This record gives sequence, structure tokens and C-alpha cells, in this order.
Amino acid sequence: MYRKTLMTMLPLLAALSCANSWAAEPDEIPTFSLRGFGTLGVARSASDQAEFARDFSQPHGIKGGQWSGRIDSVLGLQANWQATPQVELVGQLVSRYRYDESRDPEVMWAFAKWEPDARVALRAGRIGSDFMMLADSRLVGYSYLPVRPSADFFGPLFFSHFDGADASLTLPLGSGLLRSKLFAGATSEKTSIKSGIWDTSGSPVRGLVLDYLTGPWQFRVNSASVRFSHDMNFAPVTDLLRMTGVPSAIAAADQLKLADKTTRYHALGVLYDAGPVQVQGMLNTISNETQAFQNSRAGYLLAGYRLGTVMPYVGVSWWKSKLRPLATGLPNPLFAELNQGLDTIMAAGVADQTTYTLGARWNLCTNTAIKLQWDAVRGSAASKLPVINAQPDWNGRTNVISAVVDFVF
Repeated sequence: MYRKTLMTMLPLLAALSCANSWAAEPDEIPTFSLRGFGTLGVARSASDQAEFARDFSQPHGIKGGQWSGRIDSVLGLQANWQATPQVELVGQLVSRYRYDESRDPEVMWAFAKWEPDARVALRAGRIGSDFMMLADSRLVGYSYLPVRPSADFFGPLFFSHFDGADASLTLPLGSGLLRSKLFAGATSEKTSIKSGIWDTSGSPVRGLVLDYLTGPWQFRVNSASVRFSHDMNFAPVTDLLRMTGVPSAIAAADQLKLADKTTRYHALGVLYDAGPVQVQGMLNTISNETQAFQNSRAGYLLAGYRLGTVMPYVGVSWWKSKLRPLATGLPNPLFAELNQGLDTIMAAGVADQTTYTLGARWNLCTNTAIKLQWDAVRGSAASKLPVINAQPDWNGRTNVISAVVDFVF
């Protein structure tokens, strides 16, 4: 019933959004503003051997050839108060599909911003994670070209916000502007895994973002790290490994710990946006001190061409991980079941997937866009990520069709 209602409402919502378009922007920035954004979307995946999800914050994805509004539908509300010419207060509430299968509104942003001049900005509070080049948030679908950010590239980056502070400095350099940002704080999010809920709250994060903007070009260097505060639940495998008393088995269990282990993220990006052409691409590496996660590399390339109010686009993305061997040192067949348990944990972290994308965005009016997209997922049979709940007979291949209405108001 939900998906039928959602599909019926897509054209109606588009019409209502356009009917309520602002006739003109105000001449002056108001002291207080209340804005909203949202996505109403449906998608279907051809395979029932794995669930296609937007990112790892979602406990379930879509599968089995049935239309669902689960992964892409979002509703948000944002308030801005210009308390003084230099101080702004920002709050944002978002309802989305969460780790506990609810859509309870969550505070996504809640920060104070101080701009002593045009070059410097300081923010403190709950701040959005800065991973995309063209948008401050991965949840405001109207602000970027495709239906959703690439699951191959952004899927493992499930952190939407952190509690802390950042400092930005913008300076002229050559024919362009160099914009730098330092940030530090702690995560406050949870995600769903097979063995339960993994709580990353209180995990320290820090990083640096450098952007160089010149003419139609934007170049980015991004570096970040997170030191996890809590372990995943790999019991009873790790408990049994320690109970053997064998040093190599205990060492294998210790290698699966996440608490006090650091994951590092490094990325390079480039964007060209001029006239009818938009091309963007990014590459990243993720390295992990824990062997619960595999080191990986990912990238995406997306290109669009404007034809009036319609912008067709094509893209390709990929995520590849390198499996690091981890052995218990326990002999088979006596410990065959325990050894197999460890192998299963390790295999669950393998990513070997490429996705080809074809889509179109239609800017229906000044604050509404309709998008249609086809994703051809082509991975190896051993690839268990970024899909969710991959079954033993998963062959790494599916086709995903999506239709969404993105709007701001």
C-alpha cells in the first residue's frame, strides 16, 4: 500500500511544489528564515539475493523486483537566524530511514557560525560531514545531479554529522580562491549490522578539506580519520578464540577489535561546470588498523549535458577492497567450525563492485526536479559490499531503477 501511494503521489507532489514556487527572492537577507527540503522516491532492484541500499546507515535495502520508497525518501526542515551581522545560528531536522528502521526526526545540524570577515568562518555544535563537492548535505537531493550519491563511493561513509567545531579560511591564490577547512569532534551515530546495533557515538574524528576554485573548475583534497570508541559484536567467534588459550587464536580475536582503532580516509576530486556541461569525479582510499574492515579504494566519474530544462547524465563508479589474510593457527578438523566462523567474518568485508549509471534530471520549476535513473551493478560473486545482507548465492549483479521528486521550499 505504501509504495502504491508513493508512486501515485510523485506527479502530484511535483505539481504542488511548482505551484508554490516563490515569485521572487527577497531584496534583503531576512533575520530569520525557515526552509525545507525533501525527496519522494521509489526504486526497485532486480535481485533478491542481496539488498541494494543508499549507504551503511540503513538496516535494510531493496530487493526482489518490488518498488519501495524506503531508501531515498527524505524530509527535512532548516531554520537560520542571523543573530548579528557576524553570528548565525542554524538548526536542521531530518526524517529518513534510520538504523532502527524508524523515520524519527533527528537533529542533523545545530551549530553557531561566526564570520568575523569574508575570509574566516568558525562553527561549533553539530556539523554536517563534508564529503561532497557540490552539496553541503548528501540528503538534499535537489542540490546534486543524480538520484543519490554513488553507493560505491559514499556508501561506507555513513557519518552524516559530528559534534565539534570547524574553522574555514578562504584566500585568493593565482586566478582563483583557496578554501581550507579544519575540523574536529566526535561522532554521534549508530548503524545496523547483522549482530545488532553498532554504536559509534563518542568516536573522535578530525580532518582537513582543501578546495581550489578557478573559473568553472573545482579541485579538492580531503583527509579525515575516526578512532572508534566501541567494538562490533563478533561474539561468539572472538570469545571462543580467546577461550582456546592459543596465542595465535587470541591474536586473531584481537585483530577484530574496533575500539581504539583508527580508520583513515583520503580523497581527491575534480569538478568542471560551465555552460551545458558538468563533469565530476573523485578517488579515495580507506585504510583500517582493525582487520574487521578491509582496506579499499573507490572512485566515481559522472558527466551530464544540459538540454534546456533536462540534463541527461552517465556515470561509472567502483569500490575494490584487498582482503588481508587472518588465521587462527588452530588445526582442522578439530577447529574447522571456529576457523570457518572467522573466514565468514572476513569475507563479509569484501568489496569488488562496479556500477554503470544512466539517468536524466528534469528541472520542472525553480524548486522541483524529477529524476529517473538506471544503475547496472556488476560485481564479483565474492563481493558482499556495499550491498546489505548478501546471500550465499549472490552473484554480484543486479539492475536498479529509481524515480524521485526532489524539492525545496
